[in-house]
Amino acid sequence: MRRYELIAPCHFGMESILKKEITDLGYDVTEVTDGRVSFFGDEEALCRANVFLRTAERILIKVGSFHAETFEELFQGTKALPWEEYLPVDAKFWVAKAGSVKSKLFSPSDIQSIMKKAMVERMKSVYKVSWFQENGQSFPVRVFLLKDEVTVGLDTTGESLHKRGYRKLTAKAPIAENLAAAMIMLTPWNESRVLIDPFCGSGTIPIEAAMMAANMAPGMNRSFTAEEWPHIAARKCWYDTMDEAQELVDLSVETDIQGYDIDEAMVNIARENAKLAGVDHLIHFQRRGVEQLSCPKKYGFIITNPPYGERLQDKAEMPALYRTIGERYRNLDSWSMYLITAYEQAEKDIGRKADKNRKIYNGMMKTYYYQFMGPKPPKRRDS
Repeated sequence: MRRYELIAPCHFGMESILKKEITDLGYDVTEVTDGRVSFFGDEEALCRANVFLRTAERILIKVGSFHAETFEELFQGTKALPWEEYLPVDAKFWVAKAGSVKSKLFSPSDIQSIMKKAMVERMKSVYKVSWFQENGQSFPVRVFLLKDEVTVGLDTTGESLHKRGYRKLTAKAPIAENLAAAMIMLTPWNESRVLIDPFCGSGTIPIEAAMMAANMAPGMNRSFTAEEWPHIAARKCWYDTMDEAQELVDLSVETDIQGYDIDEAMVNIARENAKLAGVDHLIHFQRRGVEQLSCPKKYGFIITNPPYGERLQDKAEMPALYRTIGERYRNLDSWSMYLITAYEQAEKDIGRKADKNRKIYNGMMKTYYYQFMGPKPPKRRDS
């Protein structure tokens, strides 16, 4: 069985969580760089990574890497890669995305067009044809340039892995599903502890928590580009992976996961999304403002994505909102609170310095993941 070097991009700041996920799946991580984790695996690893990884953006097969400071070097380096090992003669292929950091070549459109020409030249010489119909399966390519080192990958995923398939309706500023999952995985929460998201919006954080509690693989209800590449990953491999995912699901798990939002329409959207995800029976959604946040249980978790005040008209409301968050949190005995925000005065207005603070890029926006730790619950004595 052929081995590939696979590349899993992720949100900047979440590399350690993704590395642990890949290791837990049973694969050897070869490199961790900003926003990417690389590992070796066969066709089964390719399928399982797409279906089971919660924090990755996509899974790429590394075609090769080389140094390029000029467009001629980019052309020759791309042409030298073994494209015929991946692309059949009727393949529809293109450079879907090019990213450049600290490199002499920085124009994405120029990088894309030059690489496409180089790929065509390579394929012409191998397949002995002068024209490609490109009427077969799709093979999107992604390229990263970092300090003039070019890394070329074949995108096996298609639509980003954060699109689980359950979120048909969203809030104004929804948090990506894989970022929500990573936020939860950075906490010691488990299904035996209460979790409340007082700004749940379209329900992403509670839904991701419920899927984890029920051991539902994030990719089990969607499709992937590489399902149409039988020469790289056989159909049986995808079927076996989906069967494995189905067998692991436990919908009988008991949870106390709650999502609140001040907007009744958002609460209804969250309920609908949870239903589509198959976890609506594990979450209690309710219209409730943060000022009403309370719970009699101890050792619970607030995990949330509150408003940032990005819009000018909302900025003035931020200090009072974050003061309210702080007040309600102080009234929850022995709880922990984890919140992601771009609001710079969050700790000051909450009234407590976070125990930990992690910088995370939510898209291009720099945010902080503030972690306020409560005490650990006492260990249960076995009777």
